[in-house]
Amino acid sequence: MKASVKILTGMLFIMLAACATKEVKEEKEGETPATTETPAVPESTVDMSGQNPPLTIVKDDKTLKLVRIMDGGICKNDFQGVKGVFLVYADADDIERIKREKGPKVFADFENKIQTFSINALDEAVQATNLAEDPFSLGEDDAQRKLATQLTKNFRSAVTVPIDAFQEETTLNIDVVPFPPSLIFYQKGCGASQLEPETEGPGGAEGQ
Repeated sequence: MKASVKILTGMLFIMLAACATKEVKEEKEGETPATTETPAVPESTVDMSGQNPPLTIVKDDKTLKLVRIMDGGICKNDFQGVKGVFLVYADADDIERIKREKGPKVFADFENKIQTFSINALDEAVQATNLAEDPFSLGEDDAQRKLATQLTKNFRSAVTVPIDAFQEETTLNIDVVPFPPSLIFYQKGCGASQLEPETEGPGGAEGQ
């Protein structure tokens, strides 16, 4: 078994340093941004229906805004792996306070730290996830949902401690969560070429 191949490249959705107060996109008049609670322990199954990530989530009674989207991918071995989109949420009030106190340049260091512990958490989650084909799955959609649920639970478990440490160090409340509809699982071959970020929207056919 070869060493895991790791790729986690960031696509700035909203620059942490510049703009937590800007909206991700123009909202229709009277339209309320989608909000979802992200529990410490994920539900038994994940929502695979949404094509767009929520603009806000609620964590510990605080509303966090989507500030970054990252593409991440790990090969567990020569055959199995996963890639997908990972969402970074942050407290807009914290960002404005830190910008005033420490200046905007500090956020470049924050982004590097978030990316580093997210890579490590994804690696840990992939190692803990059984990516083998499930003979009891009721078709591809069912298999995809089961794998996404397992991977999401393992990622959330792995990322909780580093997030807590990051928040204590930086005073910036954040969360990092996978976007289940974007997850693509590989079971018949995994390498750097498979893990390259794609421009297409979320999708997740496994067994590739």
